[in-house]
Amino acid sequence: MSTDLSELLDSNKQWAAATEAREPGFFSKLLNQQTPQYLWIGCADSRVPANDLVNLLPGELFVHRNVANVVVHSDLNCLSVMQFAVDALKVQHIIIVGHSGCGGVKAALLDQRVGVADNWIRHVQDVRNHHQEWLDSLREDQRWGALCELNVLEQARNACQTTVVQDAWARGQSVVVHGWVYGLHNGLLEDLQMTVGNHDDVIPAFKRALAAVKSRYA
Repeated sequence: MSTDLSELLDSNKQWAAATEAREPGFFSKLLNQQTPQYLWIGCADSRVPANDLVNLLPGELFVHRNVANVVVHSDLNCLSVMQFAVDALKVQHIIIVGHSGCGGVKAALLDQRVGVADNWIRHVQDVRNHHQEWLDSLREDQRWGALCELNVLEQARNACQTTVVQDAWARGQSVVVHGWVYGLHNGLLEDLQMTVGNHDDVIPAFKRALAAVKSRYA
């Protein structure tokens, strides 16, 4: 196995030179300013590069990624990112982004053992169990995609229920939570209609989004 990663370092030099040529002073401005409007919470899958998918430059998108784009109230890593994004950077949008063909979701769906990540994927299995009756009503080839979307809705609802978001809403700060899914097969992001901007709309928005998901698989 080679220990030489010079090709990556060379690529970095080319990228930095091209970026500076395209926008002179880009890095010096970036050094003194970080004002993203968006927090992206997505899957760690290498096929889902957050900035590239929405064509945003460094500094324009704050990103947190983990296996299967999970947001749980005991994950201090995710919560710390959310708090810094909301309280310090004043992001206006939190976007939970799942994707088709998610390996973590498949493992949860089929009870596949993958190692230490089994403990993390339990959160997605909770989503599966909660919606098991409906998932069982679908064709077998539909269940993986459907659970990817259900997981986005549930994690977006979890984000809405964190103290970070609840406190922001309580003090009148504008923060909108969104649920999207990315299609590996076509490169497109889809809005799952889970869009919440205040405490009172969390449950109604979840119900609307869930109904929309189910209608697409009817």
